[in-house]
Amino acid sequence: MTLAKLEIDDFRCLERVRLAFDARYNLFVGENASGKTSLLEALFFLGRGRSFRTRRLDRLIRQGQEGFRLVGWVDQGGLQTVLGVGGRRQGTEIRVGGAPASSAAALAHFFPPQIIDPEVHKLLEEGPQRRRRFLDWGVFHVEHSFMEVWQRYHRALRQRNAALRLPAAPPSASVWDLELLDSGAKLDALRRRYLEALAEPLRQMGGQLLGADVRATYAPGWAQEDDFPVALEKSRERDSKLGLTHVGPHRADITIRVDGLVAKERVSRGQQKLLAAALILAQLSVQELKHPGRGALLLDDPAAELDGTRLAALLAIVRGLSSQLFVTSLRPDLAALGDPGAMFHVERGKVTPACG
Repeated sequence: MTLAKLEIDDFRCLERVRLAFDARYNLFVGENASGKTSLLEALFFLGRGRSFRTRRLDRLIRQGQEGFRLVGWVDQGGLQTVLGVGGRRQGTEIRVGGAPASSAAALAHFFPPQIIDPEVHKLLEEGPQRRRRFLDWGVFHVEHSFMEVWQRYHRALRQRNAALRLPAAPPSASVWDLELLDSGAKLDALRRRYLEALAEPLRQMGGQLLGADVRATYAPGWAQEDDFPVALEKSRERDSKLGLTHVGPHRADITIRVDGLVAKERVSRGQQKLLAAALILAQLSVQELKHPGRGALLLDDPAAELDGTRLAALLAIVRGLSSQLFVTSLRPDLAALGDPGAMFHVERGKVTPACG
């Protein structure tokens, strides 16, 4: 399953772009501030329904325009599915196969992009929400039941929190405990199973990129010595007082350790970027075992911040994946990835296929 064609209208600095892609390796070459990262951002938005750079839709709309439009054609064994995303200041509209879609998850089923960019270290540096999103993205692509379970849990969580704010909080909130506990236990089990599958690829890729033992440990969102029902009961008085559920999978996190030490306390910013890249590449490898050839990796100027040795190690791992690649570079000579199937020059928001 690969992205065959893309149309972009009025996204960032990109006024009108029409591209046909190679099923394997696509390279965008241009100077800084030419629009290369905006191209990757458009690709990411097509598959995720959001940007990796901003939460504000108005910043994505080309100056002077009312909205942007992204349309992609995904090829699956000769059959094509059209994905469409329209963005206006009021919100986004998503269509899959010509029909309206209720959520961005419908896009990701056909085009699930991952990105490694200069801000990738935030996966380790920022709070648990970003790491939960990373974790759940991985589980979503390998566990068929994940989305239903996730939605059940968060629906029960919203209802319980609303009930906690009512005058008769304890009895009204407890109505939702059973559903919260049942869906929460299922969500927790899916995440734990996924992290078990991620462990070996992460160990291998951490070793290749950092020469160290890299492991991810899971914190479920409550004290490790308790199970979820016990933790919820212990937290009941506090929940009632503050009108909020304080324990559960919505508070989960993962901790990354390097040679047994918490990464935040041990590694430099550059090493954090390599660790985060190892996490993303390990996630892609797990996804490929379940769905060979379905992944997509966006790689934003990998030569900019890595020395020759680390860059070669990163690109060697990337070359071994079956994912469709979209790579930006100042120069067209990323030899470790081989020759691109399609190369494009980017200059001042204009994108043209390279000759020859």
